[in-house]
Amino acid sequence: MLRDAVFDNFSGVYIVCGYTDLRLGIDSLAAIIETKYHLPIFVPNTLFLFCGRRANKIKGLVWEGDGFLLLTKRVEDGRFSWPRNSTEARAISSYQFSWLMKGFSIDPIIKDTSPQRTA
Repeated sequence: MLRDAVFDNFSGVYIVCGYTDLRLGIDSLAAIIETKYHLPIFVPNTLFLFCGRRANKIKGLVWEGDGFLLLTKRVEDGRFSWPRNSTEARAISSYQFSWLMKGFSIDPIIKDTSPQRTA
């Protein structure tokens, strides 16, 4: 379901970078979003994604207007390519969401560099 979700159905999609204890439930995940990242959680159809240390499972939290929906996806073979070097919540684009659900990195691997000298 989450892999085939239509990005346009969400008013926003955020990923919480770094590790999250996936034993946490709805109330604790919502509190993290509000207190640590200062993002509004009661915006209908806003998806917040969390990833655990092993990166084979993610949790999603969505406010549907009348309550929260907690989604869990675990891949049987492989891992999610999750940004680990940051402690921020980042808004992602539809392309990045698609890449993430397919197991690809949402950050560019090739970076622009300036040559130090010529041959």
